[in-house]
Amino acid sequence: MTGEHILLDKLTRLAESCPSNFSGPRMPDQSTLPSPHAVDSRRGYAMLLMALGSTAISFGGLVQRSLEVADPWQINIYRSLGLIVAIAAIVAFQNRGRFFGTLLSVGRYGILAGVLLAGAGISFIQAFAHTTIANALFIFGAIPFFAALLARLFLGERLRRSTGVTMLFAGGGLALMVFNGINIGSGFGNLMALATALCFAGYAVIVRYRRRVEMLPTLLIGSALIIAVSLPASGGSLALPLNDILLCLFWGGCLSGFVNWTFIIASRHLAAAEVTLLMLIEFALGPVWVWWFIGETPNRWTLIGGSVIIAAVAVRAILELINKPRPEQTPGQPV
Repeated sequence: MTGEHILLDKLTRLAESCPSNFSGPRMPDQSTLPSPHAVDSRRGYAMLLMALGSTAISFGGLVQRSLEVADPWQINIYRSLGLIVAIAAIVAFQNRGRFFGTLLSVGRYGILAGVLLAGAGISFIQAFAHTTIANALFIFGAIPFFAALLARLFLGERLRRSTGVTMLFAGGGLALMVFNGINIGSGFGNLMALATALCFAGYAVIVRYRRRVEMLPTLLIGSALIIAVSLPASGGSLALPLNDILLCLFWGGCLSGFVNWTFIIASRHLAAAEVTLLMLIEFALGPVWVWWFIGETPNRWTLIGGSVIIAAVAVRAILELINKPRPEQTPGQPV
């Protein structure tokens, strides 16, 4: 018997020994796959993770106060460079051998998210340059509300009642923080603050919609666009004291890198309004660090309002952790 016949005989015997109902590898039963409205037990932990990120980035004001001569455009350039290095390292580590494939996987939604993030970063600088800090912070406080509206319109994502109540308390706390400083201010500055809020809310909704895709590369797109705009706006001047360069790189690579990483992770488990609501912790804690480390004393209403924000968010996160998880309102296809 030839080798060919022997091989054929063995294959025939193997086939006869298999169960009669064997039909090859079994594909996953769609009925057993997680429902888009399945219970997500990690919501409370996602809230804590986002709270940690917001706490980290709240030190940004302290870093800015510690700079010597860097102007806003130079800050943006070096911050973005630090963020690019940090996020590129994370993406390369998490996707070894598939770095460029991961970059391309974000698709047109990722590019749009990067453009919106760059728009938020650039208009953020202009807002603080052309209106009062109180005006800018008050308008930034509308980000969760804009995110909730956009998520409802485009994703069909319904807002939990408990989240709505938390948003009202946090919004009231922010109003107390800036009560004494609000005025008509510069129309252009207020418009830039509004553009910041809308751009970031749009970015949050896209990241939420594409939560099953690695969206960290959108930060690389946004940072590259910010550098492309800030470099000519600064006149190409990058000469700064080493202290300023290192602080800006730390601000972008460590603080911004960490909060953006937590934002994308949390967006997989939290509604767009919820994840942006937790960002208000940054505005509440920022003045506290400047007060403790530099001695820049905030007014009484700033401390009261910040306490209201932190209390509202803390109660919401604690209740989420101790209560039974309920079906998550997750987005489907855009409507």
